[in-house]
Amino acid sequence: MIRKLALMLTAAVLTTTSAAAQGPSRVTSGPAGTVTLSRPDYDRLLDLAGRRPSGPDVSPTTAALTRADIRVRIAGATARSTMRLDGEVFHAGIAKVPLVKDATLLDATLENRAMPIVVEGSAHVALIAGPGPFSATLEVGSPVTYTPGRASFALPVPHAGSATASIEVPGEQADVHVEGGLVQRRGSANGHTIVDVTLSTGRAAQVWWSTHESAPGTAAPKDVRLLADVKSVVTIGETDVRLVSLINTIVVQGEPADVTLALPAGYEVASVSGATLDRSEAQPGRLVLFVTDPSAKRHQFLLSLERATPGGSFRLDTGLPAIPAAQRETGEVAIEGIGTLEIASPEMPGLRRIDVRELDPADAAVARDALLAAYRYQRAVDEPPALTVDVKRFANAPVLAAVAERAIATTLLTAEGRALTEVTLWLRNRAQPFMKVALPPGASIVSVEVAGLPAKPVEGTDGSRVPLLRPGFRPDGAYSVSFVYLHTGAPFLKKGDMQATLPKMDVPIDVVEWELFVPDQFRADRFAGNAIEAALMQAPLPHAPVASPTVLAAPGGRTDRAGAAVPTPQRNQVVGRVMDATGAGLPGATVLVESGSQTQRTLSDGSGLYVVSNVLPGDAVVTAHLEGFKRTRRRLIFGGEGQQIDLAMQLGDIQETVTVAASSDALSQNFRVENEAPSANVQSLQRRAVGVLPIRVEVPRAGASHWFVKPLVIDEEAVVTFRYKRR
Repeated sequence: MIRKLALMLTAAVLTTTSAAAQGPSRVTSGPAGTVTLSRPDYDRLLDLAGRRPSGPDVSPTTAALTRADIRVRIAGATARSTMRLDGEVFHAGIAKVPLVKDATLLDATLENRAMPIVVEGSAHVALIAGPGPFSATLEVGSPVTYTPGRASFALPVPHAGSATASIEVPGEQADVHVEGGLVQRRGSANGHTIVDVTLSTGRAAQVWWSTHESAPGTAAPKDVRLLADVKSVVTIGETDVRLVSLINTIVVQGEPADVTLALPAGYEVASVSGATLDRSEAQPGRLVLFVTDPSAKRHQFLLSLERATPGGSFRLDTGLPAIPAAQRETGEVAIEGIGTLEIASPEMPGLRRIDVRELDPADAAVARDALLAAYRYQRAVDEPPALTVDVKRFANAPVLAAVAERAIATTLLTAEGRALTEVTLWLRNRAQPFMKVALPPGASIVSVEVAGLPAKPVEGTDGSRVPLLRPGFRPDGAYSVSFVYLHTGAPFLKKGDMQATLPKMDVPIDVVEWELFVPDQFRADRFAGNAIEAALMQAPLPHAPVASPTVLAAPGGRTDRAGAAVPTPQRNQVVGRVMDATGAGLPGATVLVESGSQTQRTLSDGSGLYVVSNVLPGDAVVTAHLEGFKRTRRRLIFGGEGQQIDLAMQLGDIQETVTVAASSDALSQNFRVENEAPSANVQSLQRRAVGVLPIRVEVPRAGASHWFVKPLVIDEEAVVTFRYKRR
């Protein structure tokens, strides 16, 4: 078509040229169906018509291998090579990719599936779909030739862009040579020599090394020699004994394919594990451990055994795991127990007792509880040493969550036989929410306060409960808990015997001080019971007249100028002492601590000490008031750290003093006997009975107090009996 168009254009040009020769130079149009061009356009068209059209681009080859990474390991008379080949197919469809020549192919995979391979002459060719990159893995075997002092084999190398190999031959210091490659690095590990080589691609490389071994099968196998170290922990449980052993073996000679353990009698295998463990096989009295790498020089196994025990106290006789084939075996054994145990052991042959702190850290890592005893041994006979211990188990004891540093009890007896008792405890409490109180028969709790604020008691199926905490209150130091209960007993007669009882409380109390107030119309004597009369003690009671003695001082740390111990203030605590003008402590004073919107109330103890916890930071006001004394107030800026605020109170006028009792006659009768004068606790309880408690009690306004002390009270009653006679 183009050629025909060119001829037509040529005719048109000739016609145009002829016409131009006959007249002026101008281009005339030809007949219909022709094209008229200028000469330059015509020449350009001829040039284009003479060019041949170019075909599509075609790659020079269908596929190529870019890299070959080879790992070679000698196993007897075979050199096993693992080849990882990376390449790319350039055309769509199935392409033939040459892999290796003159090789024994054991396996071939392409992306974890079987790779199709055909054999063309001496070459193995893979059929791979394209286009795209691929990664193939070949397993190739080559025979190893052994001659005296030398071993060699041929390593086929794929025709790739680059080829590297890591060759591992037996022997620590073998002299390895490679023909057709360049050795880059030499090293040795676990009885083998390893060389890294860059190979020439497309032809087989010859590898040889010097050796002192003959061909496989001709030399006698070497005897296996082992060293063993066994570290065991024996755990004595409630109904079973668990034996966990960490077994370390060192291969001195040979390549053992398995390690045999001798198991102690009576145990069952719970588990066995190890980094080189392939599988295990249980046999009577033995356990065979098969390893994955017989040439490895070290093996470590963790063995767990279990067996049942009768429980309680018994004699434990147990053997220990051992490796009979070991030339030397050392070991350690530790004993731990669940619960409270005492162990005793006689002299045991082969075992030497050591301090538990001398144990290997691996034993301490296996143990779950405190270690009770430890032994060390070195097995010198065929039988491993046996462990014999006498186990004595004790019943579990509860852990103390709360303890009372002191308790002050005040009991008011009425002529009708009713007893109103207030018990105030100074507690240190970590987690106990309630205190169980076993009241005397016929008694009931009528009031409870926790750290100066009212709380509600709880009635349980087995007794009453006094709350020790309240919502939002988590003390970090000593604080007060008080409760008042009413007990209806037999009324006073003209004369007779009477018994007063304090309730059982399940919180241990360091010391209980008990003030027993008897109405004025009765005289009491011949006191007995399990509480001690305070008059028999050496130190004076802090809340009683000078003639009355006691043994207790206030709980705490520092000592103020009056000699009373002041507790060290903790964080968010205000502590101090309420004193009179002479510096003596004032018991029963009401102390209010106001900080922000919070108001807390407490009473000073027998030595005038008070403690208020959980005080909010900011502006605070501490106020103390007591009948017969002027109200005292201190302002401070509380920063959150513990602070001591001592309050000195001045005597009030006569009118304030008169309000303490009903009449001056009653006052004169009340303080008629100096050593039996009631304390401020009695006066406070009298006021509470009249105006605060939700009961009606005819509380006597005059009478005599008797003081008693009972140290270390643990879930028991304090009892006082006495004989009375109407005056």
